[in-house]
Amino acid sequence: MEMAREDERKTALVTAIGSFSAREVIAGCRREGLRVIGCDIYPAEWVADSADVDVCYRAPYATDETAYRAFLAEVCEKEHVDFVLPLTDVEVDVLQKWRMESMDATKEYEVTAEFAPLHAVLCMSGVETIRLCRDKEKMQNFLSERGLCRTIPGRELAEVVEAEADSAYENLSYPLVIKPVDGRSSQGLARVKNARQMAYAVQECVEHGGRFLVQPMIDGSVVTVDVARDPKSGITSAVARRELLRTLNGAGTSVYVYHDEMLEQECREIAKALDICGCVNFEFIDTACGEGMEEKNRYRFLECNPRFSGGVAFSCMAGYDMIRAHLACFMGKTPEKPVVVENQYIARRYTEYRMK
Repeated sequence: MEMAREDERKTALVTAIGSFSAREVIAGCRREGLRVIGCDIYPAEWVADSADVDVCYRAPYATDETAYRAFLAEVCEKEHVDFVLPLTDVEVDVLQKWRMESMDATKEYEVTAEFAPLHAVLCMSGVETIRLCRDKEKMQNFLSERGLCRTIPGRELAEVVEAEADSAYENLSYPLVIKPVDGRSSQGLARVKNARQMAYAVQECVEHGGRFLVQPMIDGSVVTVDVARDPKSGITSAVARRELLRTLNGAGTSVYVYHDEMLEQECREIAKALDICGCVNFEFIDTACGEGMEEKNRYRFLECNPRFSGGVAFSCMAGYDMIRAHLACFMGKTPEKPVVVENQYIARRYTEYRMK
């Protein structure tokens, strides 16, 4: 019989600790008194945040589902993991698929229940919620039908090709954006300005495979809102930031955190409709500028990422601990009530560490 570990604290496994959100997530777990296990596809010596966890493992790529599942099962058993916190979309997708395959059709799914194959709680929203969040077309239709917010209308690329191919795409209104229906981090996104570029983009999409969504390109700035919701208490907090500087894959590095009650209330309503559990992030395009800054319905919904945003530390620094709120939802606790943040600029600083 395996001996119990001497350290009887609850244990969290944080994946992809080389990602943007890892440092704040690890620190948040520490604030809650958790023992923290980390993993990443790169060696610990290459990942600065490996110094902040109790034990660090090198993981296989999540896209190798068989190897990744076996790895998680082994680590969770060896380290007596209680909570699994996936930090990237690809890991959420793999765990979502595994969870769906393991579901008992005769029982109602409980999002905070232990996931049997890992004997740990998966700290992510429910199956139907994530299914919706990871399909941009379904999400757009869901929000539009309920009148929850303004969206960006879109059509599947296959429909556009069938309707417009004979005209060589000359009848379309440009500029357009083409993106994978289940895309992440701006991967596979194409901005199309004319019919010639459209024909080229269509060929690229056909070669890539999968479903794509075609939408008009909307001018405006990107606004990210970190949203934490506890389904039991109904407590929902939202902290918005305008992303002033971003990396190519969409991670904000310089932001303006601000209070907008209308936007925050809209996010609370969306989170309730989606039955969000824990912390996720919504992205919007803010179409207002100049004299229109007070215009209602200025925000156009882009997507919901069912995980921590890369800039979740901005929200924590601004005054609301999103990590604590997230963990509370899965630990049977009640999150802190929402706060009104002060408007402020926050910039990310990079620094160097000498690794052992």
